Amino acid sequence: MRLHRILLLLLCGAGSFVAAPAIFAAPVSEAERVPIDLRRTTLIVRDMDTSLRFYRDVLGLKVAYDQIIRTPRDAASDAAADRSLRLVLMQANDDFIGMIGMIQYFKPLKPVPAAPLEPFSIGSMVFVFNVKNAAAKFDAARKMPGVRVIDEPTRTTYPGYGGRGVIPVLVSTLTDPDGYAIELNELLVENPRSVDTAPATP
Repeated sequence: MRLHRILLLLLCGAGSFVAAPAIFAAPVSEAERVPIDLRRTTLIVRDMDTSLRFYRDVLGLKVAYDQIIRTPRDAASDAAADRSLRLVLMQANDDFIGMIGMIQYFKPLKPVPAAPLEPFSIGSMVFVFNVKNAAAKFDAARKMPGVRVIDEPTRTTYPGYGGRGVIPVLVSTLTDPDGYAIELNELLVENPRSVDTAPATP
């Protein structure tokens, strides 16, 4: 079953990604299901090893798949191949939905853009991760070369589900080494869907 899921992932396209809270992740009820699953977002990266240090070693995602893929498939080396790339798939708490893929192209090489899109501009994308110890993860991430800090960890609140109360969250934003915007959230309540009243930010 695991291999079947990974093979299916290779056939799926990209989408936007929002990671489910590590301590609240649960499938929706059968009555609430819709006829579509968000499988993964695929990032094109400059250097796979650098990206792995950020997403795997700093943020804590788990590598589910890591392969060199050549065309034709029986090519023994990049020199013998028409095209070659490295594909890595990473997961949080689900190995079927909400995964992140990363591709580094070797043949042909992809040109590095002069500048990435400005974070939070039209056409850019934002990854939202719910994490524990957000301040520590933010501090580790900011020390990586190429990472840009946008906002330091700050306590804020969002309206609760159904307009009930507020949900307190520790929020920080930065970019990964390729310029993709990352929001690290630490929920400061046990279950945000059950919030009736929570203290507002001073």
